[in-house]
Amino acid sequence: MNARGQPDPMQIAFDEARAAGARGEVPVGAVVVCGEKLLARAGNRTREDSDPTAHAEILAIREAARILGSERLIGCDLHVTLEPCAMCAAAISFARIRRLYFGAHDPKSGGVEHGGRFFDQPTCHHAPEVYGGFREREAAELLRDFFRERRDETG
Repeated sequence: MNARGQPDPMQIAFDEARAAGARGEVPVGAVVVCGEKLLARAGNRTREDSDPTAHAEILAIREAARILGSERLIGCDLHVTLEPCAMCAAAISFARIRRLYFGAHDPKSGGVEHGGRFFDQPTCHHAPEVYGGFREREAAELLRDFFRERRDETG
């Protein structure tokens, strides 16, 4: 809970990430908040849905857009446990997300502060305010543990 007694969006994103990991998905979680209202929450489902686009961010954005009845999420914020990839950064831009908060940086696959830096491109129509490094150590540990377990299982 935050200072106003509201659920902490990043904690909910971590809960979604842990649930995704328990299902065998890469443990990433995302939450869309508009004002004080939590609109959508999701964890990765690429394997479960056999869908390479079923990243937590995309799923949460889709659900929030459905609830609002609009492809634009003006005034909404996205909280995610890992720096979004380029695909997710594009969806964030197209949805007109106001602020992006993320946990761990992703030097290999990130598209916000690493890699293609989508929001810095001249072809980007909308760039949210970006705040990275929230509970970064915890987010990185969650991912490291997940992949370590997978390596141990496969020998």
